[in-house]
Amino acid sequence: MSLPPEKASELKQLIHQQLSKMDVHGRIREILAETIREELAPDQQQLSTEDLIKALKRRGIIDDVMKELNFVTDNVDQELPSSPKQPVCFTDRQSTLLKKTNIDPTRRYLYLQVLGGKAFLEHLQEPEPLPGQACSTFTLCLHFRNQRFRSKPVPCACEPDFHDGFLLEVHRENLGDGTRMADSTTMLSISDPVHMVLIKTDIFAETTLVASYFLEWRSVLGSENGVTNLTVELMGVGTESKVSVGILNIKLEMYPPLNQTLSQEVVNTQLALERQKTAEKERLFLVYAKQWWREYLQIRPSHNSRLVKIFAQDENGINRPVCSYVKPLRAGRLLDTPRQAARFVNVLGYERAPVIGGGGKQEQWCTLLAFLCRNKGDCEDHANLLCSLLLGYGLEAFVCVGTKAKGVPHAWVMTCGTDGTVTFWDSLTGHRYLHKPINPDEPPAAEQPKPLYPYRTIGCVFNHQTFLGNCQPSDSVETCVFDLNDESKWKPMNEEAVKSVCAPGATTSLPPFPPLCASTIDASVTSNEIEMQLRLLVSEHRKDLGLTTVWEDQLSYLLSPALASYEFERTTSISAGNEEFQDAIRRAVPDGHTFKGFPIHFVYRNARRAFATCLRSPFCEEIICCRGDQDSLYTQSCCLQGERVFLLFQSGCLLLIFSFICLIALAATPSTVLNRSGEGGHPCLVHDLRGSHLFFYY
Repeated sequence: MSLPPEKASELKQLIHQQLSKMDVHGRIREILAETIREELAPDQQQLSTEDLIKALKRRGIIDDVMKELNFVTDNVDQELPSSPKQPVCFTDRQSTLLKKTNIDPTRRYLYLQVLGGKAFLEHLQEPEPLPGQACSTFTLCLHFRNQRFRSKPVPCACEPDFHDGFLLEVHRENLGDGTRMADSTTMLSISDPVHMVLIKTDIFAETTLVASYFLEWRSVLGSENGVTNLTVELMGVGTESKVSVGILNIKLEMYPPLNQTLSQEVVNTQLALERQKTAEKERLFLVYAKQWWREYLQIRPSHNSRLVKIFAQDENGINRPVCSYVKPLRAGRLLDTPRQAARFVNVLGYERAPVIGGGGKQEQWCTLLAFLCRNKGDCEDHANLLCSLLLGYGLEAFVCVGTKAKGVPHAWVMTCGTDGTVTFWDSLTGHRYLHKPINPDEPPAAEQPKPLYPYRTIGCVFNHQTFLGNCQPSDSVETCVFDLNDESKWKPMNEEAVKSVCAPGATTSLPPFPPLCASTIDASVTSNEIEMQLRLLVSEHRKDLGLTTVWEDQLSYLLSPALASYEFERTTSISAGNEEFQDAIRRAVPDGHTFKGFPIHFVYRNARRAFATCLRSPFCEEIICCRGDQDSLYTQSCCLQGERVFLLFQSGCLLLIFSFICLIALAATPSTVLNRSGEGGHPCLVHDLRGSHLFFYY
């Protein structure tokens, strides 16, 4: 491995510092003296190199050094890159399997260690789980400067056993000349916090957001030797944002060690100046927002009842401008098209913020990291993520705030085409609707477009740069004209005022947006495991009914094209591959038998829960409990097609899209084979949602 002279010198310095820290030289001298005293024969004058290496190995010195120097690259034959690599979780020394991470000796790193937790009083009476017993777990998710990390799950307890280390790269492209690493003064100007999100996962794989905390790491720059220990108190979320949920012990260490540390007074002064600057910007924007709202009400007093949302509370109960929840987000190679992005957001779980007692809906707009890590959120969270992804694809996208039927508040996404086309994207269902306004001045006999979307009223639209309030006479979506440049219909906020508090880096209180990451789950293995679990559940259920079950693997495999076709149609609204599937099924099903299918869609991996949901449908129950003709020469058989995974997502948030045909039964009944259009002599057991395909979505 050849290195540039400056990098080779840097690497030697790092190794020398690590060996000095371990006092390896002193230990070698002790072993050398001991070996000479005990093993050197009187007739020998000197020890050979081989004898010394054997002595060091025997006493474990070499093993200790190798354990300490566990910063290795995946391929030692390659040259160390000068561009930053995406680091992974730094391994615990107690772990039996060491993970490798790419280390650039010209970069500066922050090593964050979580050394346990305490005072999680909600779990004070939690019994210690037995070996192999399922239990609720805590998982800590981190985001820092476009890097994401996830800790190992630990059992929920009053003192959870967190022991994880994360290597965070601090250096950025425009700092230094590429060979000089960032010094203390330069790093002091980096205001990005370490965002920490604590997730609880119960035994049914349901996730709960426990805490969201922004760690100010720059105190380590004023600590002796670049090492500091912190005690972080985690507060609850939503209505419990003022209640402590637990404490984490954290150790911060700069790597390589700082040559020169700053005084704590300098660090504190810098942080105070940043807070003061942020507070002033937020104060000025609040003054402007109040003035804008007064002008908006002067246009028409009835505007006071419209859903014009300027500020929204995050999970920590902090009011932030709604424009700060949206930012152009690029998915890289994880999502290829805007419609794939809509499909991806659609399968994230929907859950309203929990409310203690009555009083209606609790408002809580989550930061993106909290939303992704728990894999579910409210309609506003879905709309903000979808709008960010569509902006990343270069579309002119906005989040719309209004109501659905019965006046229920709702949020969805709108895109405006260059030809004036307005398209609504429902972030909860993935459906798209073209908007054609109704002209209320037309005579009653005139033909008007019939809206297919479920939205009733709209109060405002916004994205990362623009905020517009609807000031048309009616806020009905049907009659609304989306000419956003017409100030007589849409009252805009000053873009510079919005950017002053919502642009990236405008304020230190603005949470940075995390990237999307690929899943670490093996889709094929997971698919096969769940299929086996479902087979077992079906067999046991039929056994309880006195029925036997024989599985037909070939027919099961023939269902794969149907699943791919269903998923493709949900993503693109285009149906393909139906002819081949019908032809294969006609060939596989014997004459005089009926093919019955019950497709159903899930967004979770709990096989028992999925099976229980299927049994609640009379269509599926009829298939599962079917009985064959006793006089038939054919053996009654059931065929189960396990789920197929079509999209994967992020380490830190484990999300899978499952589209599976739960059960296909072959019964010896005199009938013809059903195709997807329901033709034949037997009633089709599959429902048609939109009249275009046969698929049962839950």
